Parts: sequence; C-alpha cells; structure tokens
Amino acid sequence: MEILEFDTVILGGGPAGFSAGMYAARGAVSTAIIDTNIMGGQPSNYLELENYPAMKRIDGFDLMEKFEEHADMFGVKKFPMQEIEFVDLVSNPKVIKTKEYEFRSKTVIIATGAKPMKLGVKGEAEYTGRGVSYCAVCDGAFYKDKVVAVVGGGNSAVEEAIYLTKFASKVYIIHRRNELRADKIIQQRAFKNPKIDFIWDSVVDEIKGIEKVDRIAIHNVKTNQASEIKVDGIFPYIGITPNVEYFNSQIKQDSKGFILTDETMKTSIDGVYAIGDVRNTPLRQVITAASDGAVGAVYAVKYIETLKEITV
Repeated sequence: MEILEFDTVILGGGPAGFSAGMYAARGAVSTAIIDTNIMGGQPSNYLELENYPAMKRIDGFDLMEKFEEHADMFGVKKFPMQEIEFVDLVSNPKVIKTKEYEFRSKTVIIATGAKPMKLGVKGEAEYTGRGVSYCAVCDGAFYKDKVVAVVGGGNSAVEEAIYLTKFASKVYIIHRRNELRADKIIQQRAFKNPKIDFIWDSVVDEIKGIEKVDRIAIHNVKTNQASEIKVDGIFPYIGITPNVEYFNSQIKQDSKGFILTDETMKTSIDGVYAIGDVRNTPLRQVITAASDGAVGAVYAVKYIETLKEITV
C-alpha cells in the first residue's frame, strides 16, 4: 500500500470540499481531496440552481465542474472513487486508509455531506430501484406519463416534485403538515402547476406492489383515516442524515449524528474540522457549504502554522 503525506486531507469532493481545497492550497499547504464517489457531491445531481450568487441559473453538474476546475488551478490533488477502510482522527498524524492508499495528514477536513433519510416503512427497501427513488433528476425520465408521489414539504421535496411534472402525468405531494416548509417562491410555482396535487396532514404507512410499486397506503394524522393511492413511483424527501459512519465515536456529534463545530469549523479534536451538510448547521445550501469550506480551510492552515512553530 502506497503511503501519501499531506498537510491537509479533505474527505468529500462536493462544494464544501472543493472550497476548502482552494483555500487550503492558496495557504501554501499540500492538499488532497478524497471521495468515495466521483467528484461533485450532491449538487451534481441537481437539475438547476438559481440561488448561487453571480450564476443566476445553472445546472448543478456544470457548477460543480467549475468548482473542480478552480481547485485544479491551485494544484489540489484529487482521489475519487476511494473505498475507505479506516480513519484515525485522534493520532498525529491523522490516518486514512483506503483500498489503494494510506493517507497521513496534519489536519483533516470532513466534508462528507449527508444522504436522504428513509421513510422506514414496509416495502421501501424491497422496492428501491423498482419504484422507490431518492433522486428525481436521476430517475424522473422513467416515469413519463405515469403517476408519482413525493413525500415531504421542504425545498428539496417541492423542487423535485416540480421537476417530475416534466415527465409524469400527475405528481402527488404528501406532507404530514397542512402547509409547506419550502421557500415561498418555490411554493408558488408548485401551487400554480396543474399536474401537482397536495395530500395534507398525511404519512405513508406502506409501499405496495407485485414486481414494482403500484400503490401506497397512507393515513391522515388528524383524522386517522386510512386510504390507498395508485402510483407508479414514490420519491421520499423527508430530510437527511449525515455521512459519519467512518468516524462515529471519535468525534462529538449531536443527537442526530451531525458533527458539532465551533465558528471556525473546529470539531472536538484538534486539527479536525467539519464543513457543509455533515455538521450541525442552520442552513444547508451550496453557498453555505462553500462558505464553511473557506472558514474551515483557513483555520486548518492556521493550525498547521502553529505546529511548525512548535517544531522550530
């Protein structure tokens, strides 16, 4: 196994990770980004973003391609598609082992993001890939002229429901409350869309079908009335859970697993920073992830400089 040494290793190649890479490299420290997938993170799957400053409206993949090109300009080393086997955040240097390499680093910046939460109902696991999907952009085209349901009431749920109307004949939005949590401008677009129907105060109890999804069982949380809806697909967007399986028990987290940091993005371990969706943050957007990356990297560089002072 090849041993690679860096001043800082960033786990995750999304907007937070690339932003951190740029700022760290500009701070004249050797920098690497490791990702278990291709570079780009979740935004690469977004059909469109219109709230990233100066971009007006841009495809998510195109935006992340620009992030990557910018990081390349500063000589950030990239290691995509790495299968992580072991992470030691406590030792000095920090150690990250993958199938191919052993990375040793003075600092680690965690930018592993988060993944969609599951409904946790009967049939969800069984029909994943056969009518249950967590990515409308990835799978929407499979539902041309079909009926689908989106579960949730936040920005992601409503935006994905609007996107699905490009293909589906009807889109149900099922929400456990009687009003949406999405931004008002997004709500207005959904309410004006003739293909979208709303099912309020309701939750999904079971996903049913034979070889693939053909209906879902729901009930109203206020009246307790149960019913079934015929659908060809269901897209849960009920929240996210952090990707922290590599470092659980090493680092302080909140009750939901999100990593706790201070305003400098420092975690409970010296030399370890967390940025973007993986940390406990009041807003999860591309712009805030990029901002976190800048802050975390600047303070990682400062920490590295203190280490140099100690060894002098």
